[in-house]
Amino acid sequence: MARSSSKATTGNAGVKMGALSRGGWLTGQLLVAMPSMQDPRFARSVICLCAHSDDGAMGIVLNKPLQGLSFDELLKQLNLDPVPPQRRIRLMSGGPVENGRGFVLHTADWETEGSLVFQPGIALTASVDILKAIAGGGGPREGLLALGYAGWGPGQLESEIQQNAWLSVPADEQLLFGADPDRLWHAALAKLHVDPALLSGTAGHA
Repeated sequence: MARSSSKATTGNAGVKMGALSRGGWLTGQLLVAMPSMQDPRFARSVICLCAHSDDGAMGIVLNKPLQGLSFDELLKQLNLDPVPPQRRIRLMSGGPVENGRGFVLHTADWETEGSLVFQPGIALTASVDILKAIAGGGGPREGLLALGYAGWGPGQLESEIQQNAWLSVPADEQLLFGADPDRLWHAALAKLHVDPALLSGTAGHA
């Protein structure tokens, strides 16, 4: 699904779901920005890595709530019923790449054609079918909609990790879907038993 600044539509722009790696490397892990992160777009960010391979990496930022658009408004832009919906999911700014493109990160108890299960129990879907299902009261047990994604070219993420820009932590449903976005960065570090006050640029990834 794709969205412009004025209207949301379906489309093929951006990352191809079929091209995403189904495993290996840090796929399925959470990247946690170190306090020394220099890029303000990723300061204190927590990113679910949906693909990581020799070709690069792609992930969804989990703790940057989307401003200026509600789930109901998105459904109206896409001409999806019902509005108001029977249930809603939260909207996130998923990253600086293709930020008009929508992805639903969700539990894998619901799938459609094109859904990518990139780790056991967790999937990524870019079809409006999942929004129709959620609006109608069905769909996956847990999910969030992200506009845009974070992307890295070949070797770029590995270089950033070597420069101690990121920690990594195994993903779980509580971190992915249950944590308050404002507290997610601290919650992810707590899973590593790391005190952010004690972190420095010399730490490595877990």
